[in-house]
Amino acid sequence: MLDINYIRNNSDHVKKAVTDKLMNTDIDRLLELDIQIRELTTLVDSLRAERNSLSKQIRDITENEECAIVEKVKAVKGKLLGLEGNLSVMKKEFDDIMLTVPSVPAIEVPIGKDEADNVEIRKWGEMPKFDFIPKDHIQLTEALDLVDIPRAVKFAGSRAYFLKNEGVLLEMAICRFVIDRLVAKGFTPMTVPLMVKESAMRGTGYFPIGYEQAYKLQEDELFLIGTSEVALVSYHQNEILNYDELPKKYAGYSTCFRREAGTYGKDTRGLYRVHQFQKVEQVILCRADDAQAERLHYEILNNTEEILQALELPYRVALACTGEIGIGQVRKHEVETWMPSRNAYCETHSCSTLNDFQARRSNIKYRDKDGMLRFAYTLNNTGVASPRILIPLLEVNQNEDGSVNIPKVLRPYMNNLEKIVPKK
Repeated sequence: MLDINYIRNNSDHVKKAVTDKLMNTDIDRLLELDIQIRELTTLVDSLRAERNSLSKQIRDITENEECAIVEKVKAVKGKLLGLEGNLSVMKKEFDDIMLTVPSVPAIEVPIGKDEADNVEIRKWGEMPKFDFIPKDHIQLTEALDLVDIPRAVKFAGSRAYFLKNEGVLLEMAICRFVIDRLVAKGFTPMTVPLMVKESAMRGTGYFPIGYEQAYKLQEDELFLIGTSEVALVSYHQNEILNYDELPKKYAGYSTCFRREAGTYGKDTRGLYRVHQFQKVEQVILCRADDAQAERLHYEILNNTEEILQALELPYRVALACTGEIGIGQVRKHEVETWMPSRNAYCETHSCSTLNDFQARRSNIKYRDKDGMLRFAYTLNNTGVASPRILIPLLEVNQNEDGSVNIPKVLRPYMNNLEKIVPKK
């Protein structure tokens, strides 16, 4: 959420952000409501003061005078009732629009419509060269007995899967490896609630625009999270933090759930796009300092690159264009790992700076050096998400005999197993 004062004074910038992010928020209507609400609030406050003054006079007047004043009080109350009703309707419309106003992208963010307009920053690693016909991750996992999709689909529906045997151990190994790396860098490891109130989804910017992507538990008015970012930011909801305790760095580990609405028929084969997955997420709350936020953005981006380099997986980093960054992001980098079966770099990590967008919605403040209250800035980036990361990990490390080499950094987490071999 943006500061209404900022929107008033920078409406052209905000309108451009709406256009560049391919949204349809009506900023003119928002500003019109803003003026009307302020004017009507002044009138309502004036009538309330008049009503209170007349009510006090009744105690000190004669019976005949009292009747006249009582009639005046009734008239004022009648006016108030109508105006307060109008004010309530206006505020509801105003609040609804405010929740759809996007952050203004940073100056370096390229203008564009989709991922084709993202700007490549760099690549790392050599793409594998096979002297045999490589298998895709489904062929590999079937031969290695690591995944069972058909049995999951028959009772859990599309995009469901079982991980089995070394597949389970591999997922656990890579998540633990990433958590250990982040803890060593000063991140606090956290497991989080998987079910949250609507206020948490709204406060982190996933509602109202992303409502159709979330699973709702109707009877309990709770929602399943699509990332631990929701819980980790909401951890400090309605709090005032101290200047010296910022930045706060969290490494959240959780199961995540996404409906993948609007993707019918897309990426249905394999493990690329599923409804349930495990993820380690980096989340930072920092001071409202653009320079510090930018530095921390590149710090968590570097954490991801170090993880992929340790896994020896080729990847590229791209600066996301305006059409690809979400409502709250002012800057986003996508990290895409090479997947041989798709013959492409595919997104596995997303690094975002949101400035005070989430903190305003979640009411997270801190006291600066002068004791003034300010909204914090937030950032996030994927540490690792599985099973998607298993696709490049298995395909890049496959051998001609169908076995898969385990990256050296993961072997200590898998009882020093060096290779997964086909089952007899």
